[in-house]
Amino acid sequence: MTALAVAAFLLGLAIPSFAELIQNQKASATVNDFLSAIQLTRSEAIRRGMRVDLVPVGDNWATGWTIFMDEDGDQKVGAGEQIIYTHAPVPTGMSVSSAMTDQSPLYLAYTGTGRSRTNLAGGQQLQFGSFTFELGNQRRKIYLNALGRPRVCSLKPGEASC
Repeated sequence: MTALAVAAFLLGLAIPSFAELIQNQKASATVNDFLSAIQLTRSEAIRRGMRVDLVPVGDNWATGWTIFMDEDGDQKVGAGEQIIYTHAPVPTGMSVSSAMTDQSPLYLAYTGTGRSRTNLAGGQQLQFGSFTFELGNQRRKIYLNALGRPRVCSLKPGEASC
């Protein structure tokens, strides 16, 4: 009976840690998927020598994202525009936000030179900023520099940047 009580006590201690581990893995996997999407968008733009966009499905990155050949530069998948990749929604409870130089609408575009660009100033302005992923107390951020190259970091509670 004592052994059963000790086992139940230890199991009670382990369950919160296990839930934290699952959240950590879901957050890491989703951020890695998005990072891969950024890298695929850039490499496809370079390979094809033309603009390729990464846009959210709908108006929210949490509902998934699509990489496509944005031939008319409107950040929307139109008739005849080739879809390269589409990702499913993120795990339930996860939020995704972005803070980019041009967020109207939400998008990330690369030109055939591998540089990220906005539609502002005739497409000559650089697109940079960050994407933040939150699930429970797990927070990750992908920073995109002025050259369009991403880096990932984990945020501690209360931190806005890293």
